[in-house]
Amino acid sequence: MVAKPSLEAFPPLRSWQRKAMVGYLRRPAEDYMAVATPGAGKTTFALRLAAELLVAGTVDAVTVVAPTEHLKTQWAQAAARVGIQLDAAFRNADLHSSADFHGAVVTYAQVGMAPQVHRRRTMTRRTFVILDEIHHAGDSRTWGDGVKAAFENATRRLMLTGTPFRSDDNPIPFVTYERGGDGLQRSRADSVYGYADALRDGVVRPVIFLAYSGETRWRTSAGDELAARLGEPMTQDLVAQAWRTALDPTGDWMVQVLRAADARLQVKRAGGMPDAGGLVIATDQQNARSYAKLIERVTGEKAVVVLSDDAGASDRIAAFAASDQRWMVAVRMVSEGVDIPRLSVGVYATSASTPLYFAQAIGRFVRARRPGETASVFLPSVPHLLGLASEMEAERNHVLGAPKEDDGLDDALLERAQQTEDASGELTKRHEMLSATAELDQVIFDGASFGTGALAGTPEEEEYLGLPGLLTADQVATLLNKRQADQLAAQKRRSTSNASADGSGGARVAGMTAAPPGPVSAGERRVVLRRQLNALVAAHHHRTGQPHGKIHAELRRICGGPPSAQATIEQLEERIATCQTL
Repeated sequence: MVAKPSLEAFPPLRSWQRKAMVGYLRRPAEDYMAVATPGAGKTTFALRLAAELLVAGTVDAVTVVAPTEHLKTQWAQAAARVGIQLDAAFRNADLHSSADFHGAVVTYAQVGMAPQVHRRRTMTRRTFVILDEIHHAGDSRTWGDGVKAAFENATRRLMLTGTPFRSDDNPIPFVTYERGGDGLQRSRADSVYGYADALRDGVVRPVIFLAYSGETRWRTSAGDELAARLGEPMTQDLVAQAWRTALDPTGDWMVQVLRAADARLQVKRAGGMPDAGGLVIATDQQNARSYAKLIERVTGEKAVVVLSDDAGASDRIAAFAASDQRWMVAVRMVSEGVDIPRLSVGVYATSASTPLYFAQAIGRFVRARRPGETASVFLPSVPHLLGLASEMEAERNHVLGAPKEDDGLDDALLERAQQTEDASGELTKRHEMLSATAELDQVIFDGASFGTGALAGTPEEEEYLGLPGLLTADQVATLLNKRQADQLAAQKRRSTSNASADGSGGARVAGMTAAPPGPVSAGERRVVLRRQLNALVAAHHHRTGQPHGKIHAELRRICGGPPSAQATIEQLEERIATCQTL
């Protein structure tokens, strides 16, 4: 019979872990949900709780349910380090684990295929079930029903997630929903440790988003040539097409963004993070392989390519995590929970746009190892993505029955935009990329936008790419404010110089009247208003200590409307007036 684990084998608990542990042991419950931001230590908390229950004799066995095959191995290794032996090779046909193990690690898909196998295992021994990233149990009726049938007789259940929200109405098994005053049901967590809390405690890294816009041109299946500037207000279909054009590996946009991202990675490596790694998140396997070739062309070094859960993916992820190679490319993302702490630079080169997916993807870069480490994520300047980046600190719950918001973009639309159609027996592309160039549009940090734009490869862009490798959150904000002030001052000097050169100098010339100022475009007006709003939010932050993101969220609550990246001129003006009264 396998020996019980020793509590002495565990590292000291973080404050949130200790608080949640004490709360659980004082009021033991059949179901408990812990929400903690990626990188906060959900695995350690769950294993410590499992050890406490095993040592106390409350349970005899442990079952961990994880989203992917790779995470099964990762869970088993983490458990073994603290004396809990979990069988990661368990298959449904095995029916029972060897007596050498305290239990097994399985996937949601594995449970969904044979729930009765896991139900019998759970009923045979008093079992503690850990449901990792529990929102996956709502991915399909098969998975949700399977999880419920398999584990409804468990002695205890612990639900873990860093992202408890979903974009659909599929209820998550064993999660408690409470009806609010608006009549909608929202998931309730027993312990919550958000990104803002973890950032304050130094548990996660500050994230700097570098948003790149640029001119895109493409040809439709009808032969029409269209052009759009990425990031400008336009219809959903045009946003999807411009976004896809930018991400096309045959254009210049990806080359320029990858070159900028590698420059940022090199700065980090030279400035205190010698093993810093980068991850490109691609939409599909074809693009992933093409991006890897671009990285080799730009950097002179091969990139590691990970294609979902294909054969050898776990080994490649583990090898990359332990190496000092610069770049990895994954289809859409390396699964949530995959632990590669040295990842600090990301390129969001995927069309996925849901809040759940975005949060999971950014979670790959936030795990802190030492004070001063920051994360830099490069992304297309698409209003919906900019809104998600601005609301990194927002805490969300899974809401049932809520009307679907028209956020300007959705994954289904993007999928349709990327499909091929069969015309006259031949596959004809709906979309042909003609050209795409990149330029730095803005930098987003702590909910605020910085910078006035910079062409790729210019000294202005290098100013942002060259931020020191090790910085505290306060130092990041200070430097970004200074960079923006320097940019504005340089623009003002150029404007004054140009006015003097053409003889106007801002004064009346003999025999002529000064030309009236030209009309200001809606885009220029929005830029000015966003800068003004961000300045007011920053001032309120310094007065109150509240994070920028929370102040923006409060303004949205009061005034309504979408994130500032998508807000209209009227909405921005209303928020400015409201912020002045806070």
